[in-house]
Amino acid sequence: MPGKPSQDRGGNHARIPAGPDGFVPDGYSAGDRPGLGARLVTAKLLSAIVDAKTSADGLLDPTGGHPGLRALEPRDQGLVKAIILTALRFRGKIDRALDACLDRPLPPNAASLKHILHVGAAQILYLNVPDSAAVDLAVAAANIDSRSQRFAGMINAVLRRLSREKEALAGIGQPSDNVPEWLMRRLVATYGPERAQAIALAHMTPAPLDLTVKADAAGWAERLGGTHLGRSTVRLGEFDGAVTGLAGFAEGDWWVQDAAAALPAQLFGDLTGQRVADLCAAPGGKTAQLILAGGKVTAFDINANRMKRLKANLERLSLEAETIVGDVAAHAPETPFDAILLDAPCSSTGTIRRHPDVAYTKDLAEIEKLAGVQARLLTVAADMLAVGGRLVFSNCSLDPLEGEDLVEAFLKARPDYVRDPVQPEELPGFGFAVTEAGDLRTTPEMMGGGEGAGGGLDGFFAARLRRI
Repeated sequence: MPGKPSQDRGGNHARIPAGPDGFVPDGYSAGDRPGLGARLVTAKLLSAIVDAKTSADGLLDPTGGHPGLRALEPRDQGLVKAIILTALRFRGKIDRALDACLDRPLPPNAASLKHILHVGAAQILYLNVPDSAAVDLAVAAANIDSRSQRFAGMINAVLRRLSREKEALAGIGQPSDNVPEWLMRRLVATYGPERAQAIALAHMTPAPLDLTVKADAAGWAERLGGTHLGRSTVRLGEFDGAVTGLAGFAEGDWWVQDAAAALPAQLFGDLTGQRVADLCAAPGGKTAQLILAGGKVTAFDINANRMKRLKANLERLSLEAETIVGDVAAHAPETPFDAILLDAPCSSTGTIRRHPDVAYTKDLAEIEKLAGVQARLLTVAADMLAVGGRLVFSNCSLDPLEGEDLVEAFLKARPDYVRDPVQPEELPGFGFAVTEAGDLRTTPEMMGGGEGAGGGLDGFFAARLRRI
């Protein structure tokens, strides 16, 4: 039968390969156990994220992601994603709960074993999965994986104890336990211990669904049962379903965009008649904002596939922009732009509520490397702007190396640029996010982040500069 493991000479099912891409599709696993394939794939992908620092977005793409995921039914693909995001979001608390159930520490180099335990524990502690299924399938997964087979009995005992004591163990530890040590050090150094703990708490709650609407945000909030925030954001809070099925999607009346991500483009105000460059533009939410503000927009992106996505998004929204694919450094405009938005590639540490893998796929060395890329792009952008023009530099990092520190270094190196301070009244409903220096800085605990579903903001930084 295609996809079914071959049998050895004794008639036993062959074990799952030990390589990083080994998997057993659901329905063709040892013993043909329903749901086992999903758990095996989940453990493999959790290993790829934590051990190999592979982005979860690429692995979890149902069309272009990991082959093990693509082999599963859509229902099981959704389960894999839910387990992985939960296991990452509560990784530290799961570690503490498992430690409380272990008689002695796990053996050294037992990464595969740990991933199987985390997959089981995430289901028992945080997901609506029968405990018995989570335990039995974790044991079955261990029996298939040659690296963990001898620990099957221990897995069974630990997870059954976790199930019995889960009410007490679910509350063990602090929010900061879920934050890797390197990141917590950076948060404490930047925001202080109390605020760092609040950010860690906010990371434990998935982000709400925010939409940017073309017009009549209050009307759309009433129509969709959401809340109107700022100028053009509608927050739906808890949402379970297909975004494409919401009123206004097919008509191009709105697009998905976190409320904080919608702020940098607003720092330009009215752009009527101005030539505007949107650098690193895909997927195009900010491009759409710049067009709606009246700008004649040229959108740049180095990635052709991402640019295809931007074009598709603009087509749905019935908006037009000139598009250029390639390294912006290779493009020297004949006429300088009147305004430039550089939403630079970054560590994305401000989006951990949405992408909990970021905490485990990035580190301080990566932040320093990305800060260097951003500094280069900022210099390129600065040379493309006309005298008197405005440049907004932004990204979704929480780290000042990619924000405040980088801008200060740029201003010292470029006497032809000054900060154009943002005034709180320019951002109705978000004036609290304007710093003393006149920059924009949002963090996840703002606007109710950590107080339950439906609150919080992505972490964002933006500085508005003017060429003199």
